[in-house]
Amino acid sequence: MTGLEKIVNQIQEEAKQEADAVLAEAKEKADAILSQAEKEAEQLSADILRKSEKDIINYRKRAQSSMDLKRRTAVLTAKQEMISHMLEKAYEAVCSEEAPAYFQRIEKMLAAYAQPSAGKIFFSEKDLKRMPADFSSKIEAAAKAAGGSLKLSEESIEIENGFVLSYGGIEENCTLKAVFDAKKDELTDQVHKLLYR
Repeated sequence: MTGLEKIVNQIQEEAKQEADAVLAEAKEKADAILSQAEKEAEQLSADILRKSEKDIINYRKRAQSSMDLKRRTAVLTAKQEMISHMLEKAYEAVCSEEAPAYFQRIEKMLAAYAQPSAGKIFFSEKDLKRMPADFSSKIEAAAKAAGGSLKLSEESIEIENGFVLSYGGIEENCTLKAVFDAKKDELTDQVHKLLYR
């Protein structure tokens, strides 16, 4: 081998060693970068998994809460419908009472609504026709007990049931519907207590 070949071989050998060293260093750096990236990916994956688990727990809680709210709303709606239905049935029962029981109820209402002044009481045509003969004296007695007087009007008015009181041009609607509507909250509470103790 000539001197030139030796020099070329030596240069090639040194270049190969230097290239191998650079490649080894690059591989070492690449392995370190890859190892760091894997650790970061694992950490990121663990963080995502923890966040997903928390999100799933929170979603389940919100879904359960939403279902509970819908259930409570449905129960409340059903209770309100049942109470309304019962009040409607009670109203219908009172409206369909036979004359003796109906006019006993009217007498009690008179005692509650009569005022201590002079006035007039109006009934529907139906009630005027079926009114007991002695009922005008009961009207007067209820008014007197309240410290006033009531005159029974012979003219009927357009109401379904109950009566209307007129004192000095001011009318008070004492129809059964008006009384039920005025006492609706109180009646609702009483029905609720009876049904849902």
